[in-house]
Amino acid sequence: MARDLTTIGFDADDTLWQNEQFFRATERRLTELLADHAPDVDVAARLLEAERRNLGLYGFGIKGFTLSMVETAIEVSGGAVPAAVIAEIVAAGREMLAHPIEILPHARETLERLAGHYRLVLVTKGDLFDQERKLNQSGLGDLFEAVEIVSDKSADTYRRVFSRHGDGPARAMMVGNSLKSDVVPAIEAGGWGIHVPHELTWVLEHVEAPLAAPRFRQIDDLGELPALIESLE
Repeated sequence: MARDLTTIGFDADDTLWQNEQFFRATERRLTELLADHAPDVDVAARLLEAERRNLGLYGFGIKGFTLSMVETAIEVSGGAVPAAVIAEIVAAGREMLAHPIEILPHARETLERLAGHYRLVLVTKGDLFDQERKLNQSGLGDLFEAVEIVSDKSADTYRRVFSRHGDGPARAMMVGNSLKSDVVPAIEAGGWGIHVPHELTWVLEHVEAPLAAPRFRQIDDLGELPALIESLE
């Protein structure tokens, strides 16, 4: 396999297991709950505004999303939303935190094939408790030599992670569904960035693909990753 590559980082949400679909379903539920209280409002758009505004305060994850839903409900209803609706919104967030993990196709077999040949590192952002819960339920934890749950992903993040758990970013690869979080900053740090598109990607994670970058690659699913690595020799 690629002789200079020693470390492979994997994103978690929507790379190893489903995630965004639960946010979308809860967003639709919020719209339904507020239909009688804000009938002429684009609730999804207002929720996105709140999420964008609150990222610096709440970070990524379900808890911040739930708080943004509550804030949106209060704003679009002019403060008239009933307490019962707020309770349902909170309950919807709690349900998301308890939802069973759905592993994506090829995730387990790809990790099993690569483990032992490379240092595998899980690099995920979001709420600490929730990410730990999902990793434990996934049954994939033993395949990783290290786990990094970070508040955000930047080039500095990957420099630190791959220096701590590997031989530096130049000999590392990051695999994930988000161009903005998983691919572009990993390449900026000096590593490989492998994009595995997911059918649902949060709009705040959208950026242009770095097509001109020599260390950028895209694959259709994780099952293609071992062959890609072999082609990099």
